[in-house]
Amino acid sequence: MGNQRITKHFAIYGKVQGVGFRYFTWKQAKQMQITGWVKNLEDNSVQVLAQGSEEDIALFKQWLEQGPKQAKVELVLELEQGQVVEQVYSQFSIKY
Repeated sequence: MGNQRITKHFAIYGKVQGVGFRYFTWKQAKQMQITGWVKNLEDNSVQVLAQGSEEDIALFKQWLEQGPKQAKVELVLELEQGQVVEQVYSQFSIKY
């Protein structure tokens, strides 16, 4: 069962809005076959829910810590899952 999918929820802080962060996150997730979503929040942060293999999610988190070249990521926090995410996402989407 080494191919088990896990779910991680991240909050990204810094200059991450107005710089194409959601688009490039969507593009990177599709490339890595990660599903879930990315969304801007009112506090100027970005939230990401990602589903994939443990290895892919670890690599995706590393990418989030860099972000696209226009962004200036200061902090990536892994948020606690209040409950197990029952929903399985079949694709990665940008939420508005």
